[in-house]
Amino acid sequence: MDLSISTDPQGLLPLEAVQKILNRSRASVYRYANTELDVLNPAYDPRKLNPEHRGGKDDPLLFHPNEVARFARDILGIKPVTIAIQQAPQTETQELLQAILSELQSIHQLLRSRP
Repeated sequence: MDLSISTDPQGLLPLEAVQKILNRSRASVYRYANTELDVLNPAYDPRKLNPEHRGGKDDPLLFHPNEVARFARDILGIKPVTIAIQQAPQTETQELLQAILSELQSIHQLLRSRP
């Protein structure tokens, strides 16, 4: 199975992307996920799909691509599993920060070249 999936800025997969990768319903992915109502971040369970640690109960479930591939391969028996990560398109903020960085690098070069 080869899929190209968009991730969040940290490279983690949201629930919708995991649905697409595993070709399962949202309810199925929730059943696979290692979550509990009374425990925010339960201990690692090799038989479940383990999300990344969350700071609060309202934070969305996010999954590391390697964890999704491991679960698909080892538990669901989907072989071979390849997940290609695509960078999210640059936002205006990212473009502006890149322009500022370029300008600062130019200033730094100019200052270094002065005696």
